[in-house]
Amino acid sequence: MERIIMLPCLDNFLLRLLGKQGLILLTMSRLIPNLWPCGSTSTCSEPRKIHEVIFFLAIYLISISTGGHKPSLESFGADQFDDNHSEERTKKMSFSNWWTFGLCSGLLLALTVVSFVQHHVSWVVADITLTIVMTSSLLVFCIGMPFYRYRMPTGSPLTPMIQVVVAAFSKRNLACPSNPSQLYEVPKSQKTEGRLLLHTDKLKTCLALFIKSKIRKNPYPLLEVISFMCYGFLDKAAIIDDGQDSTEKQQNPWRLTTVTQVEEMKLLLNMIPIWLTALPFGICVAQASTFFIKQGTTLDHKISRSFFIPPSSIYSVATRGMVSSVIIYDKIAPFLRAATRNERGFKILQRVGIGMVFSVVTMVAAALVERKRLTLVENDPIKGSSTMSVVWLAPQFLIIGVADGFALVGLQEFFYDQVPDSMRSTGIALYHCVMGAAYFVNCWLITIVDYATEKSGKSWFGKDLNSSRLDNFYWLLAVITAANIGVYVIVARRYTYKNVQERVL
Repeated sequence: MERIIMLPCLDNFLLRLLGKQGLILLTMSRLIPNLWPCGSTSTCSEPRKIHEVIFFLAIYLISISTGGHKPSLESFGADQFDDNHSEERTKKMSFSNWWTFGLCSGLLLALTVVSFVQHHVSWVVADITLTIVMTSSLLVFCIGMPFYRYRMPTGSPLTPMIQVVVAAFSKRNLACPSNPSQLYEVPKSQKTEGRLLLHTDKLKTCLALFIKSKIRKNPYPLLEVISFMCYGFLDKAAIIDDGQDSTEKQQNPWRLTTVTQVEEMKLLLNMIPIWLTALPFGICVAQASTFFIKQGTTLDHKISRSFFIPPSSIYSVATRGMVSSVIIYDKIAPFLRAATRNERGFKILQRVGIGMVFSVVTMVAAALVERKRLTLVENDPIKGSSTMSVVWLAPQFLIIGVADGFALVGLQEFFYDQVPDSMRSTGIALYHCVMGAAYFVNCWLITIVDYATEKSGKSWFGKDLNSSRLDNFYWLLAVITAANIGVYVIVARRYTYKNVQERVL
């Protein structure tokens, strides 16, 4: 087994070390009296500046560490499997499932055990526990360093993409050959770091493409034409110009690129619609960690006389749903492979689509539960919804967990598998950007809805939940997500998956 190169390991090590320093600072802000919010006094009108500085510095260090090491660590783990080895490739298809299982298991412990320690022991003990766990994981990671596989760094992965555009523009006046085999490519027998991709078959003229779309009664001819114009232009980067000598062909990548480089550029362009249509799903997921939990704070947390669920632990139901769906999917995957004749069971984008459907069901369930809660508030304004059990929120948390098990894991696989081999860490970062951008879009959507509904009479977002209409907001999200699924189906059906050439041994 090849040994890990020090650069990616060093990145993961330093970023994890940065996160550990953040946890240490967070612990110090609660452990050392001089760093307490109110100093030695028990109460104060506002926290001391020194506490604010240490606290927010710790939070930022943890955030930078998390945002830095998560994409590289996940792609690094998947890189331990050899795509050219059939048995390892099959095992790799379960990697995202078990990676998610591990993350959710840790989240479940945080929402139950750590939350219990925070509420019943102290925040200091909880912070110390997290620091010890982080330090232990860092040591385990370092112990395995001599045994990891690695990919040799080959420079910036964006450089070949820019070369494709420059080379295509420089040969913009040339006509593409009728036979794709006349385009330049590295011979399969030649040793290369990455895998070679097959040329994407497209029609050769916009007019023929438009006529064909009309004959087939395709309602989206404009999309076909735009797709061809982009793809046909990029193919020109691999045209072998008769004016170039053999030395220039080999030494000037800004003038001549391979078919594989062109196809990698097409893959990135193909991902843009998928990325955009994943945003509404991310908005639905955002509700689980915001409004869903806020709903839980107004309900009865008691399960029995001596047992109650802290508000932060309600999210553990979603985690259980996600873990269960991932395990079940991994167990039935062999049967799905036999039924669908697809090595993954479902195609990646089919799996994402199933998760999107579950997100619509989640919003419908959340709207119905919120309507019931508001009815209790209207009938008894004094007690409000305090007589309603928090268990009523279990269905919406459970369903969004199942949706995550399909869509989030599917998106992880998609952005890792479909990007160029040299950009897999970037691909995982694109996946995380979907969720991050969805939270921002969610904030903008709330602002727009608040402004629009306030102008029409009463805002859906009042001073508290009892004066708000979250049920209407959930219905709106259900409609938006359902409409988005229609767009997603069109985009997914048109998507061309990465087509890798078989390696010559």
